This record gives sequence, C-alpha cells and structure tokens, in this order.
Amino acid sequence: MTKEELVKVAYEAQKFSYSPYSGFQVGAALLTKGGKVYTGCNIENAAFSPTNCAERTAFFKAVSEGEKQFEAIAIVGNKAGSPKEQWEFCTPCGVCRQVMLEFVDPENFVIYAGKGNEIRCFTLKELLPESFSPSMVSE
Repeated sequence: MTKEELVKVAYEAQKFSYSPYSGFQVGAALLTKGGKVYTGCNIENAAFSPTNCAERTAFFKAVSEGEKQFEAIAIVGNKAGSPKEQWEFCTPCGVCRQVMLEFVDPENFVIYAGKGNEIRCFTLKELLPESFSPSMVSE
C-alpha cells in the first residue's frame, strides 16, 4: 500500500470522529506488516480524560485482534468544517507516541502526517527521542 493510499484511508476514518467538544476530527490508518489496515478516529467524552485518540483506537483494535507487527500509520486531522487551506499536519500526541513505542521499532516505524494532498514522513524515533521503551523494564 502506498503512503497516498494509506492517507486516503485515514481521511475516510476521520469521517467517523466523535468530537462534539473540540470539533477537531482525527482519522488514522494503521498498516500491519502483513498488509492489513486498521482504522481509528478520535472519540471524545464530556469528562475529557476518557477521550481516546484516533491512533490509539487503531492500535487497540489491531492488538485486540492479535496483530502486533506494524509498518506504518497515517494520521490526518483538522477542525470540522475548516477550509483545506487552513488544515495543518497532524502528528500523534505524546500518549499515542508512547503507545506506539510499545509495539514498534522506533527507527523503522513510519508515521505519515497528511494535509490535503501533502504528506510528511517521520519515524517514531524522530518524534519520540530518548524515549522510555519496553526494553527498559523487561531486563
């Protein structure tokens, strides 16, 4: 699957965002090493802390179905109803970055941030340097 196709799937997932409080709609498409794609959207809650990000939704769906080998994720986000020229690149929050680190090799896992037809690429290591990794607690 190309990065463009993965970003397109993220935009489709964004349509399911439940974001009545922030109005910021996020979609994610998580690609497994086997080629399967799991989608996620942000799901807000009036109490705020139970809110779940699109990226974690995709990861939790995949892991709950037995997947633990991931290649890339595409993320898109923007304020509902905002014109495309006002959209920004949406990268994962700190909590989502930490969740990703639990399941991926940070030097090889690719994060695509989409903004309309533009795509920026990052590795998790770039977005989460000097991280607290599973290897720190398993030895």
